[in-house]
Amino acid sequence: MKTILKFGSLLGLLLTIYPPVMYFMGDVDLDRMKWAMGIGMLLWFVTAPFWINRSVNNGQ
Repeated sequence: MKTILKFGSLLGLLLTIYPPVMYFMGDVDLDRMKWAMGIGMLLWFVTAPFWINRSVNNGQ
């Protein structure tokens, strides 16, 4: 399950980084870039919290 979440997070990051590059190169229009980045953002924020190792420090 953790592997699937990591893959989803990676896909979300790619959908956040790749579309602006494609827009800059002129291969994608603005609306498509916004949709892809929105989907990537949602995918990242839904999947990442479940696998990122957060250590809780209780002042010790």
